Amino acid sequence: VQLQASGGGLVQAGGSLRLSCAASGSIFSINAMGWYRQAPGKQRELVAAITSGGSTNYADSVKGRFTISRDNAKNTVYLQMNSLKPEDTAVYYCAADLILDYGLRADYWGQGTLVTVSS
Repeated sequence: VQLQASGGGLVQAGGSLRLSCAASGSIFSINAMGWYRQAPGKQRELVAAITSGGSTNYADSVKGRFTISRDNAKNTVYLQMNSLKPEDTAVYYCAADLILDYGLRADYWGQGTLVTVSS
């Protein structure tokens, strides 16, 4: 089982990026999926999360600018980031609450993708 994140990069302030994270392996179902970020010298923080039913939750700092979505058929979660600010610069990690084929429930993390926003 793995989560593969992609879509990070360098963008100017005010620009947009779209992150993707695909879960693969012996997965029976996926509960919540989410994106976290960790800036240099700071703790990891929740950016956005989405339940299997589509309910969403956002950090106050990204509300109105970021949108989380998921494609259950593809076991993929997305993060559309608009109006990016230099303070959004961080390594972004996806996470998922998985039910595996053999019935075990576990949290998995992607490898992280770097987002750099220049001023």
